[in-house]
Amino acid sequence: MAVENVERCTGSRVLAALPYAVMAVVGAVDLTAGPGVGFLPLVSLGPAFAGLVGGWRRTAVVGLTACVLCVSLGVYNGLFESRRGLTALLSVAGVTAAGVVAAVMRQRREAELASVRSIAEVAQRVLLRPVPRSAGPLRIAVSYTSAVAEARIGGDLYEVVTSPAGVRIIVGDVQGKGLEAVESAAVVLGAFREAAHDEPDLPAVGERVERALNRHLAGERFVTAVLAEIGDGPQATLLNFGHPAPLVVRPAGAVAFAAPPDRALPLGLTLQGAGAPAPYEVPFAPGDQMLFYTDGVTEARDAAGRFYPLDERAALLKDPDPEAALRSVREDLVDHAEGPLHDDAAMLLVRHREEW
Repeated sequence: MAVENVERCTGSRVLAALPYAVMAVVGAVDLTAGPGVGFLPLVSLGPAFAGLVGGWRRTAVVGLTACVLCVSLGVYNGLFESRRGLTALLSVAGVTAAGVVAAVMRQRREAELASVRSIAEVAQRVLLRPVPRSAGPLRIAVSYTSAVAEARIGGDLYEVVTSPAGVRIIVGDVQGKGLEAVESAAVVLGAFREAAHDEPDLPAVGERVERALNRHLAGERFVTAVLAEIGDGPQATLLNFGHPAPLVVRPAGAVAFAAPPDRALPLGLTLQGAGAPAPYEVPFAPGDQMLFYTDGVTEARDAAGRFYPLDERAALLKDPDPEAALRSVREDLVDHAEGPLHDDAAMLLVRHREEW
């Protein structure tokens, strides 16, 4: 972070000095070449660059400096004895005025963009609230990597709720992108948060979420999701709506995907003629870990087109701190992709405590 700040400050200083450097070069070349070459109008490059990268005040100062330089060089070369000097001065003044207008408009757009991003960040915090670091017998960590560096809101979703029946979890991926995906995610998360507290079992929670999605979105979009319920016993109950199966890692290093016995349709489609998925149990004892994720993780490709081998990277989860373990997986995922991800990637790691 410190290195990035230093690089950003250095870049800002270079951009601030660029207009003056350009005018100095033009002035030196004009003095060297003499009045017959006609370099003087190029002094306007100074305010032109300033208008692109600086504020309107800086652009005006650079433009005033350019006009003074233009007059000085024009008088020195005797250009004001003809129309050439006045033409050059008018050119510089015109470019300065255009640069000031451009800077004002750019700053206004930047302010609007900053406001939109601020609102988006607030919406993100409301939509994807921080999960608890511990709940019941579990220690929990979450990671969200956006496919777009500036993005704050995507279609991946997750939530952890402590209920009388145990800790209930949802991780899902909304079809599509943009505001429509955000709307779908909001519906799913809102329904899950209510149902997870009220319903006696996981299928009832899934049915509540399904009905909410169909009621609000009328079957236009679907959501793949996996729901989990983890209580005091040595097992976890899962309900999978067409989502990638969680990865279970045992203390001795054994790895297995907790795949459902039968494939099911995503949320938003099960009420359209197909039955709801059946819950199934997976052994989950103290020391075990379960990694929930979206397909942006397993479908990340390297330069050769190979998918990310999540099960082969399970050893990265050995760190005693779940957050550090998940951070290792995220860094390895980005290294595998050798650049920005092409899809959002969410991961939620739950670790069954070995000690109480």
